[in-house]
Amino acid sequence: MKKILLIRFSSIGDIVLTTPVIRCLKNQSGAEVHFLTKKQFLPLLAANPHLSKVFTIEKKITEVLPDLKTERYDAIIDLHKNLRSWHVRLALRRKVYSFDKLNVKKWLLVNIGINRLPSVHIVDRYLDAVKPLGIVNDGKGLEYFIPDDLPPMPPGTNPGLPFIVFAIGAAHQTKRLPIEKSIAICQKIQSPVILLGGANEAAEGKAIAKASGSHVVSLCGELTLHQSAQMIRASQKVIAHDTGMMHIAAAFQKEIIVVWGNTVPAFGMAPYFGSAPRGREVRFEISGLPCRPCSKIGCKQCPKTHFACMQRQNTDAISQAATL
Repeated sequence: MKKILLIRFSSIGDIVLTTPVIRCLKNQSGAEVHFLTKKQFLPLLAANPHLSKVFTIEKKITEVLPDLKTERYDAIIDLHKNLRSWHVRLALRRKVYSFDKLNVKKWLLVNIGINRLPSVHIVDRYLDAVKPLGIVNDGKGLEYFIPDDLPPMPPGTNPGLPFIVFAIGAAHQTKRLPIEKSIAICQKIQSPVILLGGANEAAEGKAIAKASGSHVVSLCGELTLHQSAQMIRASQKVIAHDTGMMHIAAAFQKEIIVVWGNTVPAFGMAPYFGSAPRGREVRFEISGLPCRPCSKIGCKQCPKTHFACMQRQNTDAISQAATL
């Protein structure tokens, strides 16, 4: 194997979860490893020293197919398995290695409540895909590479003391705590708390900080992804939902207080620390709810309207776990 193309189009957490495969492929095969993803996720991969090239698309595979064909890959590692990746596979006609997405078993758990999912993390399922190439898990966990030319942090973003990061965002509403729960947690934490999130969380972040006290500062919507990662790296602990920020925190081997809503760790997406973990997960989830999980990814609102998976969360216990 001289040249390998790895495909994963999205999203933040899923791409971070591919980093052990990238590293192991490079270090154990000696091949050039190329990556194909969506343009918006290029920053996640641009500084990865194990990658020789990163190809991106905005919408269609045809944007990049001519360039991919000139590379004459020896193999394709498909870690997405959707229509776009099938298009690439058909066009390049190279040996393909992939993994089982377990969609039928996930459907059974979500829709019927029957759990037939294996107790195997998705990182290990990704690595199983490349076992035929002689690749084995090196046990080093996830990686996140912050570029050296990172822009300066905005003024006032350095709390100057050991601090906690609270990543309040999530792509789906049923994955995130209601604002009153987040406020209750922040009010009970005595240490400095930095709220992280995107532009969509800016208003909520300001409201949480205002209601919680001067020890809570919201940087939601003010930082780039790499700057947010830098804050996570500098923090003592991280509070997060089942999101990309959780996986970035795992890449930095942090203690992560994970608040699980409508999704469940059984999907194989819990924090991954490798075989010699320095970080750990402190898990908060409401077990025994017959409606949970209601989706394998998340919903705009609770299908049952009660939102018990988050409304029943114990804010006292979460804040105590986050105490430094």
